[in-house]
Amino acid sequence: MDTILPIKGKVKFPITLDAGVWIFDDRKIDLNTYFSEDHKEDDEEEFTVASKHWDRVIKEGNVSPPTLKSERQFEKTKLLTGTFGISLKPFLENAEPEKNASTFVIETDSKDISYPLENAYDLILAFSKDGKPLREDGPVHVLHSDGSNRNNPIKFVKGFRVE
Repeated sequence: MDTILPIKGKVKFPITLDAGVWIFDDRKIDLNTYFSEDHKEDDEEEFTVASKHWDRVIKEGNVSPPTLKSERQFEKTKLLTGTFGISLKPFLENAEPEKNASTFVIETDSKDISYPLENAYDLILAFSKDGKPLREDGPVHVLHSDGSNRNNPIKFVKGFRVE
């Protein structure tokens, strides 16, 4: 099974996506918790956490917690057993759809599925389930960000086309 998926068509930069390396991407989404949590793209909360951390470092000095090794082990276990996806948005933005493009097409083994281009930015590409790549019906499953199709995702994806 090939894990390489193209984004082609009316784009300034046709690109290829490799679902096999996303497990190492910091932008990956834990799909076990994603649909049960409230998601807002709010950088302010992230800045607040970072600010508090640096305030503590300035006041107390940088202290390595004794739990650092066990935290790394927990993250490794999570990667080996987790179910993950990644947002299509950054990849689609990097491909830069042309101004006259209006449709996003998901190419599968059996049919093409079309979405308005503006809705494609909200799609999630699931690439692993229970720590394993989606070999049988993958390499990715396409999910709506609201979770409305999480029990029946788009499978057998071969590529993407902007029209």
